[in-house]
Amino acid sequence: MRITEVRIKLMDDPSDRLCAFCSITLDECFVIRDLKIIHGAKGAFVAMPSRKLTDRCPKCHSKNHLRATFCNQCGVRLHSERASKDDDGRAKLYADIAHPINSECRDQIQQMVIAAYEEELVKAKLDGYVCTYDDFEEDRYASLNDENEAGSSSTGNPSNSHTSSERGSSSGNGRQQAEKPDASRVRMTMETEAGKMLRVDSARGDEKNQRHAESESKREQQPATRPAGGESFGDGII
Repeated sequence: MRITEVRIKLMDDPSDRLCAFCSITLDECFVIRDLKIIHGAKGAFVAMPSRKLTDRCPKCHSKNHLRATFCNQCGVRLHSERASKDDDGRAKLYADIAHPINSECRDQIQQMVIAAYEEELVKAKLDGYVCTYDDFEEDRYASLNDENEAGSSSTGNPSNSHTSSERGSSSGNGRQQAEKPDASRVRMTMETEAGKMLRVDSARGDEKNQRHAESESKREQQPATRPAGGESFGDGII
């Protein structure tokens, strides 16, 4: 096996234990990414790419990192010392994704990567330095969506905020008008003393219907009149 290329990405904070990320190419045909160069007690060493170990919550069966104190899904409290221990008594929290299986391969990767790291430190001090590590633009800033952009522009421009408020009020009035029932269809039922039911269009205010209703009500309230100059039926019968 030959390591044909090493690419280094230096970290900005020199006081951090994580010195750099790197990727290696094997025999010009296979790439391993996300190796880490970490400053330890005995100097810099190479850590292979790894993933966090998880276990499942006994209540909701969701996965949680072994360092999690509470379940991310249901919030139940988890035991903090549930990770297994290695021979040195340290908790096993990570598992390597790719790693060498013998000491010769590990030493070869260690020497090549550390040498490339030291060369990269020298190159970084030169003018026009460009990092060759392909990070897939992970450090770029995300773009805002249309709603946030509209909100920021309206905040900065008073006229836009005034226009947006007018639009909001007009849209609110439109919703109120849509929710308001059609006035021409509203009917009111009036009951006269005689028990007759008359329908009057209250929304339109139809005066003809109102006068008709009032006349019918008065007609029912007035007593029956006797014929002029005559007597009622049955008067004078012995």
